[in-house]
Amino acid sequence: MLRESMQMSGGQVDVAQVTRGFGETAEVAHAAALAEFAEAVVLRDAERAAAARARLHTVLGPEGLVDAAATVAAFHGFVRLADAIGIPYTTAARGRDVPELREAAGINAFHRVRGEA
Repeated sequence: MLRESMQMSGGQVDVAQVTRGFGETAEVAHAAALAEFAEAVVLRDAERAAAARARLHTVLGPEGLVDAAATVAAFHGFVRLADAIGIPYTTAARGRDVPELREAAGINAFHRVRGEA
């Protein structure tokens, strides 16, 4: 989704930053703050999430915070649903994902993708 939205807006994103971390050169507005919020939610770190929420509220406003929270919740839920019903990563997107994108983003290094539990 990030790649598609950046293409629609005429921007570019280094997808490796998704796993490596967003630097100052990221064309995604407030990328570091958004990534921090997403990581705090996934890690279930309430204190870290509260601090990240406050930062997002400051830089994005209340509407932007709600959009960010809804997006994080949706993606977090998608992964949990797939895991809960046993969808293996190898059949995700019916095999139509882009292998080069997975490699560039560093996703192939994840335990689940390699078939490890």
